[in-house]
Formats: sequence, structure tokens, C-alpha cells
Amino acid sequence: MTTPQDKVAAARKAAEDAARIAAEATAAVEAAEKEAAEQEAAAQAADTKAGASSSAKPAAAKEDSTADAATPPDELAAREIAAGYAFEGLALELGTVIVDGKVHPDARVRIPMKTMNRHGLVAGATGTGKTKTVQGIAEQLSAAGVPVVVADIKGDLSGLLRPGESNDKLIARAQETGAVDWKPSGFPCEFVSLGTEGIGVPIRATITAFGPILLSKVLGLNETQESTLGLIFHWADKNGLALLDLKDLRSVIQFLTSPEGKEDLKGIGGVSATTAGVILRALVNLEADGGDTFFGEPEMDPADLMRTAGGQGVITLFELGAQASRPQMFSTFLMWVLADLFQTLPEIGDMDKPKLVFIFDEAHLLFSGASKAFLQQVEQTVKLIRSKGVGVFFCTQLPTDIPNSVLSQLGARIQHALRAFTPEDQAALSKTVRTYPKTATYDLEKALTSLGIGEAVVTVLSEKGAPTPVAWARMQPPRSLMDTIGDDGIRASAKQSTLYSKYGQTIDRESAYEILTAKVAASADEAAAQAPAKSGRAPKPAPEDESMAEKVVNNPAFKNFLRSAATVAGREISRSIFGTRKR
Repeated sequence: MTTPQDKVAAARKAAEDAARIAAEATAAVEAAEKEAAEQEAAAQAADTKAGASSSAKPAAAKEDSTADAATPPDELAAREIAAGYAFEGLALELGTVIVDGKVHPDARVRIPMKTMNRHGLVAGATGTGKTKTVQGIAEQLSAAGVPVVVADIKGDLSGLLRPGESNDKLIARAQETGAVDWKPSGFPCEFVSLGTEGIGVPIRATITAFGPILLSKVLGLNETQESTLGLIFHWADKNGLALLDLKDLRSVIQFLTSPEGKEDLKGIGGVSATTAGVILRALVNLEADGGDTFFGEPEMDPADLMRTAGGQGVITLFELGAQASRPQMFSTFLMWVLADLFQTLPEIGDMDKPKLVFIFDEAHLLFSGASKAFLQQVEQTVKLIRSKGVGVFFCTQLPTDIPNSVLSQLGARIQHALRAFTPEDQAALSKTVRTYPKTATYDLEKALTSLGIGEAVVTVLSEKGAPTPVAWARMQPPRSLMDTIGDDGIRASAKQSTLYSKYGQTIDRESAYEILTAKVAASADEAAAQAPAKSGRAPKPAPEDESMAEKVVNNPAFKNFLRSAATVAGREISRSIFGTRKR
């Protein structure tokens, strides 16, 4: 029998066992917690050590992100635009980027010299800085050893010959547009005049070389009359009549429309005498206006446009001279020069820099009233002459002055301010905006009417042929004189030129006019000598066995003339682009 004392002893023992078990459990929990803490610490240390190197770049990126966050948005946009103009090869400097009205001198806008033969456009309203942009482009091309031909219709670019005049304003402009090495400098120039009445070295072309399509543009002929003129050229070529100046062509048309030449006129495609008469009147009007001074000999040699002097390219400045009333004649003559270069230069493909750059000022005159055939030939010339190493830049007020077929060939676009005062101006502005690549930085329609003088919206072709980002650029100032040197300065420079001895004196060799005049006179003398001295009868008319043209061609003296080395035309003259003669 269990006594109360036994129950107390058993209970005490059970309590002691429970206390012991609880103590052991507590110790086990503490040990487990300590071990877990140690393992976690070890794992964190390992992770920290393993990720030390990889965390360096994210940290740097974080710092850059922080720095970008601190950089003004306009500077970030300027950097992004400038990155599109960071070319590896030789480049022509235009200026620096403007964003939100702020100029960024380190954000350069440039044209790769390698793509200068992909052509370009400089456009903008009067007084916006187009001429100074052209001046700066010509300077840098010359400094790189590239010859330049510039149509200087208004004589504004003669200052290229002399160093500019430095002042604080100009130096500040140079600094903010990235031209940190700016200093005044002159460049080798040749001053030539179209025709013999200008102040520069007289430059001419023969009628035969000029061809019927370009001459039709000058005379303002329609397509039917242009076709007729082409047939007249063909007849003169076939009969060995050299067309050197306007009187030569005039004498040929006068002969073909005379009783003696009517059979020949019928034999060249049924040409209407009325149409031939219209062409003759247009020639007479051109001659009366002094246009005859454009045509004759010695004819310009394209090689004289591609010279260098002291490692710099020679800049040839064509001035209109006394023919200011015929600016279309001027631009068309320059198109002939370009076509002549196309025919004489070899294929060379892409180069590090062009062999020659041609700049057409007042380019709208070239296309105004142009025939379909003329526009097609301009497009063909611009498209194909790139492979001959020649770049062509058109300078005009509105991009819409240039036909779309030609505009699509132009890789560089330098657009100065446009004005939108009329509905037509607004339409032209909208068309211009649509021709630019998309940009998130600028509202182009607003930008193009807000540009300051000497500022332009620019996009060019990169070295890989892709369009660069659109940039609102402040253009660098020219290093040469931003003024004319005056007529006396141009005249003195021209007289000292080596070209003056070559082109200064007009040569008037025997050609169609002299041949036809002499033969008509000889035919009249022969008829008079064969007539009876005294007779009551009317003289019997001579049989019309030969036309006058046949008499001319069969005459022994004329045959000797054909064999002479002096003749230019020959019996057949091959023609190609614009119907101009191949050299």
C-alpha cells in the first residue's frame, strides 16, 4: 500500500525530470539558432565577395545615370545629335548644334568629304546667310586641295581671294561654332566672265559644242522648235559646216529658208519654214541683246577648272558680267560646262574626296521654263557624274525650285530660314518639312521660320550613306573677306591670270558664215559672167541640177577646207548628253 510519503516523493521526482528535459530543450534551441546565424553570416560574406567585381559596373552605371539626371536635357539632345556627325575620315566643318536656343560648341555638325560627290542643296530666303555658307564650303574644299566652280551671279564671293577682317564679334562667333583655330585667310581664285563684255577672263563655247537642247533653253523655244533646231544642227554637221558663233547658225537658217535652200529644208525631215523662221528671229534677238559674245573661240577647256595652286584647289568664280538681263543664259552655260566635264572625265567611283565641286547659285534660273528633254538631261547628268568624282550643289531660295527628280539625288541639305507670308509660302514650308528625317528634338515647321541669320537646319549623308540626325546648326564664319573686292580688283586679278593669255583674244576662223557667204557670192558672179553682155532676150534660167548646198559641198575649195585641220565640226559630229559635241 502506497503511503502519502511515497506519492510526494514520486511527484517530486517527476517534476525534477520535467525541469531537466525543459533545460535540455532550451539549450538545443539556442544551439540551433546560433548555428543558423553563423551559416547566414557566412553565406552573406561569400555573396559579398563573389559580387564585389560585378557590382563595380552597375555602380558606375548608377553614377552615370545620376550624372545624366543632373545634365540639362538640351545638352543631352545636343550630344545625341553630334554623335551622328562623328565621322572617322576627313570632314568639312559646318558649325555646332543649337537646342532650345542654346549653342553647344562641342557638338559639331559636319559633312564627310567622302560624300561631297553625293551632291547637296543650300536653300533659304534672301538675307539668311546662304552666300556665306557657300563661301565657307568653298574655302574648306580649296584648303583640302579640291577645285571648286562657283556661279557668282551677283559678284558676292570675290572676297574669297583675300583674308577676312578679324574683330571681337567674329572671333566669338568662331569660338562658339567650333572653329577654335580660326584666322583670316585668302584662297586661290580665278575670275572668269561669260562672254567678252565682262570684267573677268572671257569664257566662250562654240555653237556646235553647246548643242541644240541647251541653246533651245536659252532661246526659249518650245519642244517642236527644239526638235527643229536639232535637225538644223544635224544638217550643218552632215555638210561639214562648222557652227562656231551665232552668225554661223544664223547664216545656215537663212540659207535653208531661202529659195536656194528650200529643197534642203524639205530633205531634213519636213521642217516647217515657219518654225525655222521663229528660231531665226530668236537668234537675231539674242544677238541684238549681246548674246553673241557668249559663243565663239577659243572654247573653254574643262581641264582649266580642275587646277590646284600650292596644294589648294583653285576656286573658279563665274560672273555674269554685262549680261545681267539674261541670267538663264548664265545658268544654262554652266550646265554645259558640267555636261562637258561629264563627257571628258573618266569613271573613278568613290574617293576619299571629290575631284571637283560645282556650286550653282540662283539655281531656280536653271529650271525655269525648261523643256522636258532639258530636265531629263539635268537629272541624268547629276545622277551619273557622281561616279566621275564631281559633286554638284544647288543654291536657291526654296527647295521646291528644284524638280523632285533632281532633288531626290541631293544627299546634303543645308536649309536656312524660310518665310511663310503667303499661302504659297506656307505650302512650300510644309513640303520642305516632309523631306527631312523624323526628329523628336525640333518642331521643324516652327524651326525653319525661326532660324537666325547664319543658322540652318542640316542633314547630310554619313560615310555609310545613311542620313544623319536633323541638326539646328549655327554656321561657322568664313575666313576670307565677307565682301566684294570690287570691279577693279577683279579686273586686275583676271589680267594677271595665266588664263588671260589663252582666252583673252577672240579667234574668228572660217566657218559656216564665211563659207556660205563666199559660195553665194561666187555663184552670183558665175551667173553674171555667163550671161550675154547685150541681148534683147531675157537670159535663160540656169538648170536647177544642184541645190545651193550641193554646190557648196561639191566645190573644190570647200573640199580642201574639209581636209584642213582647222575644221572643228568634220563631216559628222557625234553628240551625247544635251546634244553637245564629244571632244
